Amino acid sequence: MAAKKIIAICQSGGEFVTNKDGSLSYSGGDAYAIDIDQQTQLSDFKSEIAEMFSCSVDNMILKYFLPGNKKTLITISKDKDLQRMVNFIGDSVTVDVFIMSEEAAARNLSIMPCSRSSRTTVSEAVVPVVAPIDIPVDTAQVIEPIEIGIPNEEAPLICHDGSNDEKHRKAAQQWENTITGVDQRFNSFSEFREALHKYSIAHGFAYRYKKNDSHRVTVKCKSQGCPWRIYASRLSTTQLICIKKMNTEHTCEGATVKAGYRATRGWVGSIIKEKLKVSPNYKPKDIADDIKREYGIQLNYSQAWRAKEIAREQLQGSYKEAYTLLPFFCEKIKDTNPGSVATFTTKDDSSFHRFFVSFHASISGFQQGCRPLLFLDSTSLNSKYQGVLLSATAADGDDGIFPVAFAVVDAETNDNWHWFLGELKSAVSTPQQLTFVADFQNDLKKSLAEIFDKCYHSYCLRHLAEKLNKDLKGQFSHEARRFMINDFYAAAYAPKLEGFQSSADNIKGISPEAYNWVIQSEPEHWANAFFAGARYNHMTSNFGQQFYSWVSEAHELPITQMIDVLRGKMMESIYTRRVDSSQWTTKLTPSKEERLQKETSIARSLQVLISHGSTFEVRGESVDIVDIDHWDCSCKEWQLTGLPCCHAIAVFECIGRNPYDYCSRYFTAESYRLTYAESIQPVPNVDRPIPDESALAIVTVTPPPTKRPPGRPKMKQSESIDIIKRQLQCSKCKGLGHNKKTCKDS
Repeated sequence: MAAKKIIAICQSGGEFVTNKDGSLSYSGGDAYAIDIDQQTQLSDFKSEIAEMFSCSVDNMILKYFLPGNKKTLITISKDKDLQRMVNFIGDSVTVDVFIMSEEAAARNLSIMPCSRSSRTTVSEAVVPVVAPIDIPVDTAQVIEPIEIGIPNEEAPLICHDGSNDEKHRKAAQQWENTITGVDQRFNSFSEFREALHKYSIAHGFAYRYKKNDSHRVTVKCKSQGCPWRIYASRLSTTQLICIKKMNTEHTCEGATVKAGYRATRGWVGSIIKEKLKVSPNYKPKDIADDIKREYGIQLNYSQAWRAKEIAREQLQGSYKEAYTLLPFFCEKIKDTNPGSVATFTTKDDSSFHRFFVSFHASISGFQQGCRPLLFLDSTSLNSKYQGVLLSATAADGDDGIFPVAFAVVDAETNDNWHWFLGELKSAVSTPQQLTFVADFQNDLKKSLAEIFDKCYHSYCLRHLAEKLNKDLKGQFSHEARRFMINDFYAAAYAPKLEGFQSSADNIKGISPEAYNWVIQSEPEHWANAFFAGARYNHMTSNFGQQFYSWVSEAHELPITQMIDVLRGKMMESIYTRRVDSSQWTTKLTPSKEERLQKETSIARSLQVLISHGSTFEVRGESVDIVDIDHWDCSCKEWQLTGLPCCHAIAVFECIGRNPYDYCSRYFTAESYRLTYAESIQPVPNVDRPIPDESALAIVTVTPPPTKRPPGRPKMKQSESIDIIKRQLQCSKCKGLGHNKKTCKDS
């Protein structure tokens, strides 16, 4: 016989109302239907509910009514309770299940909503704290019960004020005249509602809306029988909102005995907006503390966090609307910076997929003055809709970061990397053979080979070392891994084959398996002794740390503003470096000039054996062979760095040659100035297109479906590969993670 199936109507976001007969009825909120049977596990049921309501299972309490009993809520806390519920409902095919937080269940006060905010969990939606009122018995007055319940996006947060009443009145005193009376005008209904919020707090009364639509607003005092009310509507033939009627009299003594404060997250957002502008890192905890201290209103962490999000959106603009402006934004970039490449794509449902930009100044600077060397890397964006930023950066003649192109994509996938590389090639087409320093993943390697003909792909040494460390973890002690990682780096930087082999043998001495890992990891893509491309001793793809710091400052902005902040940083950097380089008097850039002078001082102690051809023997601590016609030295430093080594410089001084004539042209001050010769121009009206230009947005772009996951972003970082701390080792049992004193074998 088939198991009995029923439909659970899962409800959340509303509240219980007590009827005259003592029974409870549920009002408001959202509802979803889930089919269950006697075999359904409670953990699976909760997980499905959490997915439906986009909330967490932590602190989730499930309750239901028995048939014919609407006065007592029954708790579902284990699998057997869920099975009993299925049996208890008899022939009925549905059952109402209510989702509550632990606190609400304990107090039996209200049903808690599973917030659909991307960073709020059920456990965060707590009942607002109610401050006790200390009123003498002989003067106590009857105070209406406070309506307890978690507000929705614009529901009130309510808090009684007691002994600190005067202090809070002083804090809100500035708002006593935000509403002045009949004929007062406002630019919009939202401005009027905000003024009304402040006015009610300053005068200490609660209110409710009788009418609240796009044409008129009628508000009355919440106290029964109090005549205070206000009516506002649109001023004829204008967009202004005007107060038409207002009765300022209160009979509820609201000004002396506060029935409560109304404080929406939107209102809190408007309060903290100015402070957030000055202090972008204004923390939710500090927000809650300030609101409590200054206005006597208690906020929990998630409410303060959401208020900050609202304030940020008021300052920065809508995240959603920023995506709709992308077509206009691309056109403005190309109009203001001719020669730039700016493009975007959407998915079939019109949601954002990816955006690419390379400014003309970046393209020209790379082609005119930078080495044919590009670093590919990515960084996650902690914005409302997440995403990943892909970047291609170059190194200028002074080894400074020079951003060439970047893209914002919905996720870091092989397809998005392939698309990014295709756009990059169309932007920076060059006859030179390029060298890329990038991750070693196979799909990226394949895409580079397909898109950039005969390019060189240098595996990022940092990524390789992280993988080696991860693969070794659990097999070897920290100390053994530290030695192997250090030997791995030594093998990578070794300019000659014998140096590579010596370091590899050191690894083999610790672990033949680790040695095989190193040999099979394609050293021709990462070891100096084998790599055929020119990477000028740059071994890792995270070269552009300065660029990533710019991203970290702007990644929480709406997409168009974030991109424009990066554009502004690049514009400023180009201008600053152009001005600085105009003051240089050396032939090479400062860092390369310093390096050349250092090698020159070493060269003075070397002995050169003169030859009739272009090949010379140089003796010092070692014997090296220099071929000046082929810019080659057996030490390999000249080839690896692009600057003459001390052996070559010793030869030049011996035969009367100028060392500057044998330096890579990319290190000259002239090439550096060519890199920064072009300017990036401002892109005006990024978030405010004028009406005629807004017609450019023919393509509809909506935000990607992905939003920030619940909770705070994970800050845990992987174990450092550069310095692996020595792990504690027991001197008695030789085990790891403890010492002799705590050894269990003692």
